[in-house]
Amino acid sequence: MHVHFLDPYRPRSSPVHRLDPRVKFVLALAFIFTTALTPIGAWPVYILLLSLVLALEILSGLGVGYVLRRAALAFPFVLAALPLVFTSPGSQLFSITIFGWELTATAEGLVHFVSIALKSWISVQAAILLAASTPFPDLLTAMRAVKIPRLLVAIFGLMWRYLFVLADETLRLLRARAARSGHAGLSGVKLGGSLAWRARVAGGMAGNLFTRAFERSDRIYLAMLSRGYDGEVRAAPLPALDTQDMFVLAGGLGLLAALFLLSLLVGG
Repeated sequence: MHVHFLDPYRPRSSPVHRLDPRVKFVLALAFIFTTALTPIGAWPVYILLLSLVLALEILSGLGVGYVLRRAALAFPFVLAALPLVFTSPGSQLFSITIFGWELTATAEGLVHFVSIALKSWISVQAAILLAASTPFPDLLTAMRAVKIPRLLVAIFGLMWRYLFVLADETLRLLRARAARSGHAGLSGVKLGGSLAWRARVAGGMAGNLFTRAFERSDRIYLAMLSRGYDGEVRAAPLPALDTQDMFVLAGGLGLLAALFLLSLLVGG
């Protein structure tokens, strides 16, 4: 089966893939909310949440390495919480001076930062697992089934589909540039002009890409209207949840509730 490089879905025959998309969507949201609401410094619960998501990664057949490599993309955004190390009151750990400013790190601030980093990392893994085990059209259907506003679902769906339009136009531009570019055939020979020249070329391509993608999206939207599009992409209704799915949903929500209550007892 061909998989587009933009599509995170990876087909497998695992129990996680076969689970009803509504159940996976609700449990993934509940897991992320539970992780976010877990108190700062509840280390035993963090370990349990991490163990749970790692077990699901193994059960899904995706592999821990696959998910962890993609979850590493969250770490640059976690650095936004780094100032907490120096702004939170508490016991002093060390001091550094930057451009004449003396910054004092505290133990409480370090606990806050590490807790936020762990919770973000665990939550991103859950989101990746959901996207990699569920086709995006099924996710949209699950959103509608749990009564997420129709407008939001339509925005999610169109945004996702236009990503592929943008990628297609980008590949067209790159192919056109490659077809019009000479090649010296010699190793060590650098083609093109200066860095400023390359920046101008890249800027021109970016502007051309925006114009072409906008025009093509307009044509696609007019084609959708001519075929009766009224703001919602309709799909066949999902069947009622069977006993197994209901059991998994109830068990998963119960487990997350128990972990949250435990976090209130052990949290700092």
